[in-house]
Amino acid sequence: MACRTAIALGSNLGDRLAHLQAARDRLQQLALPGDAFLQASIYQTAPVACPDDSPDFLNTVVEFSYPGSPSELLAHTQSIELALGRVRDGTPNAPRTLDLDLLYFGDQQIHLPQLELPHPRLAQRRFVLEPLAEIRPDLIIPGQSQTTRHLLTTLPSSEAPLEKQHSRW
Repeated sequence: MACRTAIALGSNLGDRLAHLQAARDRLQQLALPGDAFLQASIYQTAPVACPDDSPDFLNTVVEFSYPGSPSELLAHTQSIELALGRVRDGTPNAPRTLDLDLLYFGDQQIHLPQLELPHPRLAQRRFVLEPLAEIRPDLIIPGQSQTTRHLLTTLPSSEAPLEKQHSRW
């Protein structure tokens, strides 16, 4: 049975927009045919918890129905990252051509070493929550009691604002 899932897309190396577009196109191929594929606007964001002098990110969120398991989807996202030039050298939060994070998978709550759903920092990251609230403002994320729109209003104002770059991409 297919589940609605959301994935955060981010890029801060190379042709960031092209990386996001290519990842979106590959994710669309994984989606259940005929179901809605939602995509938020693209936002430029300052790096969060990244090495000094890291370039700004372009970030967005897509949501779609996926007919497989969360583990299968994780394997697909890691394959897409690799195909689009992601290098994992062991440096935490290093600049990258592409970062794909599973945010949720239906109402499932998973706590494994390689996969935690919903994403443990989803409700604390403006660069994820704002695009998600754009496409699913009334969604209540599993484990939360408030909508994404409400969670967005509770984020600390000290966090850098996002700059919308592309509404249609």
